[in-house]
Amino acid sequence: MVKIGEKAPIFEAVTDSGERISLADFIGKYNIVLYFYPKDDTPGCTTEACAFRDNWDSLKGFDAMVIGVSSDDTNSHKKFKQKYNLPFILVSDPDKKIREMYNAKGFILPARITFVIDKKGVIRHIYNSQMNPGNHVNEALKALKQIKSEEMSKS
Repeated sequence: MVKIGEKAPIFEAVTDSGERISLADFIGKYNIVLYFYPKDDTPGCTTEACAFRDNWDSLKGFDAMVIGVSSDDTNSHKKFKQKYNLPFILVSDPDKKIREMYNAKGFILPARITFVIDKKGVIRHIYNSQMNPGNHVNEALKALKQIKSEEMSKS
């Protein structure tokens, strides 16, 4: 189980655009909001994705990169992203290896869990709530505000 204060596990994955990325590509440049969700275009997952979309300007203000992860294929991600005009990256985890690395498996449904990772690659916040998909962005923003406040007090 990954914990707050630990280095985030590095993974590689294919995005909705078919591009291969690594989490390492973003460390040092961005704070990362990595969120795991059950399935594209379902009510809770749409609520969650649209909440991240609707708070996009605030997230960017905290130098945040948002990456959504589910086991749906890249084609499904592409359609989901286009349908709801999502401005962030969706990655495909068909064999659930990324979920495994982050222990974001869940019981009946795949877990809905958000990790906030700072620019040093350290996990700073974990929010796990299947039933409150719209609150994931609020929790992420709270953590990002804390990170920014700590950065400012050091400068």
